[in-house]
Amino acid sequence: MRVLVAGCAGFIGWKVSELLLKDGHVVTGVDGIVPGYDMGLKKWRLSRLQSETGFAFLRLDIADQEALSSVARQEPFDGVVNLAARAGVRQSVEAPRACYETNVIGTLNLLELCRKRQVPKFVLASSSSVYGDGERPSRESQPADQPLSPYAASKKSAEGLCYSYHHLYGMDITVLRYFTVYGPAGRPDMSVFRFTRSIVEDEPLVLYGDGSQERDFTYVDDIARGTLAALVPVGFEVINLGSSRPVSLLRLIELLEGLVGRRARIERRPGHPADVPATWADISKAKRLLGWEPHTPLEAGLQRVVEWYMENREWARGIVPK
Repeated sequence: MRVLVAGCAGFIGWKVSELLLKDGHVVTGVDGIVPGYDMGLKKWRLSRLQSETGFAFLRLDIADQEALSSVARQEPFDGVVNLAARAGVRQSVEAPRACYETNVIGTLNLLELCRKRQVPKFVLASSSSVYGDGERPSRESQPADQPLSPYAASKKSAEGLCYSYHHLYGMDITVLRYFTVYGPAGRPDMSVFRFTRSIVEDEPLVLYGDGSQERDFTYVDDIARGTLAALVPVGFEVINLGSSRPVSLLRLIELLEGLVGRRARIERRPGHPADVPATWADISKAKRLLGWEPHTPLEAGLQRVVEWYMENREWARGIVPK
């Protein structure tokens, strides 16, 4: 297959591109390399992709419709995977316009590219944040109409655009709602990277809220496998990808303390109104439609995160999470 991966230098986009290449597919990666967080991580991921046969890179912003016209001159694609996003709940509160330009306008531009080029498959990376503080475990059939942040609202808007294009043009589209993805070279604003760095460097670990908040931590390789599985024709489907095993932030800290061999110096701060108290995925639909389920226990995934950090500590310690 020839696959266009938007957001290829991002955390999940890098891993999806890597697995596609390992499976012998041809990947055109696009990314604006926007400095939403430390550029060193994005460059590190991209350098690994550029050393692989079958990978081509175009630096562009998917919110720029004119820039995307360069992609139209590429060979036909069998699928487009949109993993480009201005991610982060709190960042979206501070910069909602930038969030919407990438997450909504960017999705619209890619859908238009698929419509004009008659690309047979489109996959959108959405988020568990669309569920807000709803019923748990979260099921795809339940309402997702009370987002707690501009980021969550932007993802729900992008989902709505996908359904419209399916309805109007018969496009085959899968929307994947990811649950708290973590792993080596992960986003520095996410808890796993922040907590690991703080414990290893013996710096204060900033904990928002009382730590009882639960997250459905899902290893990035499992998420990437699920994303590739979603390239099959389904018509239109919304599918959760998560571990279905929520863990509290305090328990996460305990596990990392054991792996690093050092106690965390916790600095408590008030919770944020945009943060949901818990995420928990019902993944029965993913099992049924995609034959997918996670393989990586949290303890094993965290071990790989710590090992990656220690191997790259010389430069990774300089990444200061926002």
